[in-house]
Amino acid sequence: MDADELRSIQAPLKQRYRDEPGAALVTLRAAGTLDDSGVSCRVDTGRAIVEAGLHPATGGTGLQACSGDMLLQALVACAAVTLKAVSTALAIPVRSGQVTAEGDLDFRGTLGVDRGAPVGFQRIRLRFDLDSDAPAEQLAKLLELTERYCVVLQTLRGAPRVDAEIRPSSA
Repeated sequence: MDADELRSIQAPLKQRYRDEPGAALVTLRAAGTLDDSGVSCRVDTGRAIVEAGLHPATGGTGLQACSGDMLLQALVACAAVTLKAVSTALAIPVRSGQVTAEGDLDFRGTLGVDRGAPVGFQRIRLRFDLDSDAPAEQLAKLLELTERYCVVLQTLRGAPRVDAEIRPSSA
C-alpha cells in the first residue's frame, strides 16, 4: 500500500468523523471464559482462542499465555501497525523491522509477599529496529507520530478510568 491508497481509504472515514463526531466513538470488546479446570481463562481474540494462565513466576506452567505478555504483545502490534501507517502516509521508506516491548514486573506485589511492592509493570521499553534509508529527521518524526497515534501506548501512558464490577448470575 502506498500513501495515495492509504489516503483514499481513510479520507471518507476522516470526513465522516468531522461531519459526525459521534460516529468516531467505537466500543471495542474482549471477553474471557472461566471454568473449573484450573487457574486459567479462555480469551477469544476474534482469530483464535487463547488460553491465559499464571506466569511461571507466580506458579504457572508456562504452557498458557501470560496476560502481561499479552499486554506487551498488544503494544507491539499497535505500535508496529501505527508505525507502518505513519511511514506509508509520509512516504518514509521502511523496508522491514522489528518492534520489541519489554516490561519489568516485581512479582512480590502480585503474590502479596510485600505490600510495598507495586502490582503491575514498573517500566516498559518499546524499541523499533528498522531497515530504512530515511534521514534521522524523518525517523525522529516517524517515532514522534507513532507515539502520538498508537492507541495502546497512549492508553498505557494516560491511565484511563477503569470500572470493575461483579455481577452474580442467579442460580
